[in-house]
Amino acid sequence: MNLFFQPNIPQGIFYLDREESHHAVRVLRMDQGTPIDLTDGHGSFYKAIITNANAKQCEFKIEETTRIEKKNFSIHIAVAPTKNADRIEWFVEKATEIGIDEISFMLCQNSERKVINLERIEKIAVSAMKQSQQAWLPKINGMIPYKNILANSADQKFIAFVDSANQKLLKSAAIPQKKYLVLIGPEGDFSKEELEQALQNDFVKVSLGQNRLRTETAALMACVQLNW
Repeated sequence: MNLFFQPNIPQGIFYLDREESHHAVRVLRMDQGTPIDLTDGHGSFYKAIITNANAKQCEFKIEETTRIEKKNFSIHIAVAPTKNADRIEWFVEKATEIGIDEISFMLCQNSERKVINLERIEKIAVSAMKQSQQAWLPKINGMIPYKNILANSADQKFIAFVDSANQKLLKSAAIPQKKYLVLIGPEGDFSKEELEQALQNDFVKVSLGQNRLRTETAALMACVQLNW
């Protein structure tokens, strides 16, 4: 099933944007009267009929709406973006497919990348949501200073820190059905000051396993462990 995205359906916008319209009309050869499936990324699926097959603004009429409730827990991962942009984009794609509620990019003392292409990352998340047939698009936040991330609220707050003496595993420390926030540091890891700041703000230091993981792998591992 080809799933199309129009976030403003609840506000009465019943047409696809230029990119989605081109894909529907020019690539898939959809015409007036063709059924079309959509999501708004806010928890609803729609079955609709194309009323105007315009490649620049494809219009549709809603026939049926299905509401998908959010799961009874939420996952927010704050990660320092990698020097190689492809690697962090890979994380966003895979985490969206698996299931994540919020992604924040944070600026740490040892960060090698201080700027991200938020528009491109959001498009990757939309594509992954559609491919995995989901009704909820994760919230994605641009670059945020580390100290501001610490102020976020959650039922359980974790900092993944490379420490051979730390035997507390995330998958064991996480209590089911909670609101989680996990911090994943840059390739140079968190500084000692940042670790201490997190601990002072009620974050719990956890391990993701015995292997040393790349930043994007660690972020995805946290997403997987909290989902299962």
